[in-house]
Amino acid sequence: MFAPPFDPACPAARSADSPDTVRTVEVYRHPSAFPSDVLQFFERAERRNAEFGVPWYRNLVDTVYPDHAGIRFYIVRRGRALMAVLPLRAERSGAGWRLHSLSNFYTTLYEPVLDPAVTPRDLLPLVAALRRDFPGFASLMLAPMDTAAPAWSMLLAALRQSGLASFDYFTHGNWALPVTARWRDYLATRDGQLRSTIKRMDKKFAAAGGRLEILRDPAAMPAAIAAYEAVYQASWKRPEPFPRFMPGLMQTYAAAGALRLGLAWLDGRPIAAQLWIVANGRAAIYKLAYHDDFKAYSPGTLLTAMLMEQVLDTDQVGEVDYLVGDDPYKRAWMSERRERRGIVAYNPRSLAGLAGLAYECMGRLVRMARKCRPDRPSAAVRPSAH
Repeated sequence: MFAPPFDPACPAARSADSPDTVRTVEVYRHPSAFPSDVLQFFERAERRNAEFGVPWYRNLVDTVYPDHAGIRFYIVRRGRALMAVLPLRAERSGAGWRLHSLSNFYTTLYEPVLDPAVTPRDLLPLVAALRRDFPGFASLMLAPMDTAAPAWSMLLAALRQSGLASFDYFTHGNWALPVTARWRDYLATRDGQLRSTIKRMDKKFAAAGGRLEILRDPAAMPAAIAAYEAVYQASWKRPEPFPRFMPGLMQTYAAAGALRLGLAWLDGRPIAAQLWIVANGRAAIYKLAYHDDFKAYSPGTLLTAMLMEQVLDTDQVGEVDYLVGDDPYKRAWMSERRERRGIVAYNPRSLAGLAGLAYECMGRLVRMARKCRPDRPSAAVRPSAH
């Protein structure tokens, strides 16, 4: 366990023009300590994505990092105005530190919360605070992010202006569906094989006594979570490294009215499960699993069809997001592919940061050389021996 120096507020950049241009940094370790204006700041961000809100971070901290002393929420103010919140996680690395976005493999999109009027200059005190709290930190990694969001370019500009050598890198593909039609018309645009599978398996599953349901009531969560976990344990997926996270997620968003937990039942036992979160006009598909012994019924396909009909016709969302990965089955349901990327910034003031920077540059040069190398040498030019 560790506890670097901690100050509730750190004056970092001042101007003689006006007190309103004084920039300060506050640090909090848990969302339960946020003042009311910070909670409201997160509420506005949550309207864009559930993962940007306090409920997401509270569940993440409580179930994945409950005893982690490196959790930090950095708050930047210009005068009294709240300009930015950067959730971070610090890890010991040898004699130094490596800083990361407050995320893990459950996180599908990370983004600091920024006021629309924020400038790169507003964020410079934040890097000064990182240097104060974690002397000689080697690197800062923020991922996965949306390169089309203003936060992406704002962060890159601020990190580079603060003297950190910053690069971007690919994290994952992301398939989504901008909604333009209700379920019946949407289904008509899907591949004929998918439509046929839904029709055939719906009849087959019903004839075998199977049933599908969507659970969302907070009172139903204990039984719903037990059914979900039974399916997950019988599926092909590896055990959850943080078994409290998904139950916490279901309880959190059921209480907010945003959970859509699809279950397929056969002979009184759950054989497939899907966890969707529907909020602010967006449906996000977080988890899916099915029992290997019952894949002949295509219960996953039937659940997806039922939930798609629910979010298109009843919830009337504007977007459905399959979140992480380029799995072929996602293309059958979605229509648009995006990419998520990350930022890695090295601190040249530390030896570990310089070493990381050198390794990064060498790796990029090698990859560039491989891309430029022809498949076969030209007859007129002899390849270099080097």
